[in-house]
Amino acid sequence: MVGIIAEYNPLHNGHKYLIDEAKKLFKNQTIICILSGNFTQRGDVSIIDKFKRAQEAINAGCDLVIELPFPFATQSADYFAKGALSLLNHLKVENLVFGSEANDINTLIEIASIQNNNDNFNTLVGIYSKQGYNYPTALSLAIKDLTNKVIDTPNDLLGVSYIKEILKNNYNIKPTIIKRTSNYHSYELKETSSATAIRNAIINNVNIEKEVPKFTLKDINNIHKIEDYFNILKYKIITEKDLSIYQTVDEGIDKLLKKNIAKATNYKELIQLTKSKRYTYNKICRMLLHILCNFTKEKANEFNKITYIRPLAFNNKGKIYLNKIKKELSIPIISKITKEKDKMLEYELSTTLIYDLGNESTYYKEIHNNPYKKDAN
Repeated sequence: MVGIIAEYNPLHNGHKYLIDEAKKLFKNQTIICILSGNFTQRGDVSIIDKFKRAQEAINAGCDLVIELPFPFATQSADYFAKGALSLLNHLKVENLVFGSEANDINTLIEIASIQNNNDNFNTLVGIYSKQGYNYPTALSLAIKDLTNKVIDTPNDLLGVSYIKEILKNNYNIKPTIIKRTSNYHSYELKETSSATAIRNAIINNVNIEKEVPKFTLKDINNIHKIEDYFNILKYKIITEKDLSIYQTVDEGIDKLLKKNIAKATNYKELIQLTKSKRYTYNKICRMLLHILCNFTKEKANEFNKITYIRPLAFNNKGKIYLNKIKKELSIPIISKITKEKDKMLEYELSTTLIYDLGNESTYYKEIHNNPYKKDAN
């Protein structure tokens, strides 16, 4: 079985290329995608809802799509990896395929091993953090000091987090990389544009028909934008007495948020006013998202492990595989929320209600729809 971990925000030609390459490398294997829900690891909203994106994943060549719950999907790379790899391990997946800028699996494994086992690594990260560097930069500097190698691109850093999780838990999962064909943060539109460039184009009403498959293009309507949630976030920041109860909100920055919300006129301006050498743009985004979605430190501690498997979509091949392993699983498969009482799933439902405040309602799909089924091999 082959695993792919994704956000598909939205699914574009580069994503389709990775799925196609995975199918070439692992012929006749079941392709299982772990997909983040309506909110992303960068602290953003999904431009298209998770149900449509799950269908797109099936149309792109995946056989089974499983949701990565909010408490894992919207946190740091290590926690994102923890949730995704736990799901893949439960699902008996043997191979993980992901994109890489460096395209050097041995280097990524070496760095992951050092991070897991070398006490000097954590010491160096601590030293650089005290010097005012944000965590990703401190991480890269510590890696360079110990290996004389530079790993600072998003997919490579995320790949290291995947491998760390595999090694730490002794999962029987082999990582395989596929060379990325686009710059993660590039705003340039081309045949294999980044998701960042495509989202920017969509928001600015630029034609993207050459950058995404036709089945993605038809879903780009009634899009969700983080700016649409600013007034809700502003109300929460103003009325909440103690912002430090929320996950990722450190003591001190809570007061800065209170100060800056009075000045900011939109979401982006609030982030720009608040970010610093220590607090990256993405960390501020995650912080604000956790406030918006009422994700407290208490909830983060409570929801610290995967407790269910939730299929969002599958084809015949994926359905057969899910039925085959059902009796071997140590956690339940949940297809209908209304029949289950899992606390983390109930919280997931509350985040959908918040997501719906931005645009098109998906709540009915959340509680009434069975997983999308495509009659295909």
